Amino acid sequence: MSFQNKTAYEVMGGEQTVRLLVERFYLLMDTLPEAYPIRKMHPSDLTGSIDKLFMFLSGWLGGPDLYTDAFGHPRLRARHLPFAIDDAARDQWLMCMFQAMEDIGLDSNLQFQLKQAFTQTANHMRNQAPA
Repeated sequence: MSFQNKTAYEVMGGEQTVRLLVERFYLLMDTLPEAYPIRKMHPSDLTGSIDKLFMFLSGWLGGPDLYTDAFGHPRLRARHLPFAIDDAARDQWLMCMFQAMEDIGLDSNLQFQLKQAFTQTANHMRNQAPA
């Protein structure tokens, strides 16, 4: 994603905003009853999950490749195969991310672009046939 020769990471405000987005995302996942099924897929202590998503999104959004530097290639689909990810899980994850973007006040044009990109990625993470 590029916005007038800037990355999404730069447009959104860099590290501070990415960290804010990830923290808000996990707070929503941790507190919204409708996100409970995906919350159960995570450890009780979300610290590691928060750190890893922050590091991943940093690079995915065009900033520093923190995740790759620490863990190697993300291999997203392979890393998520142990979890049953169906349409409902995808939708819960997207609901939390979309709400987090709104809650932290990301620019609407950036939100539109990110929603498309997150949706494409979330669709790829599904590993369960539709019911």
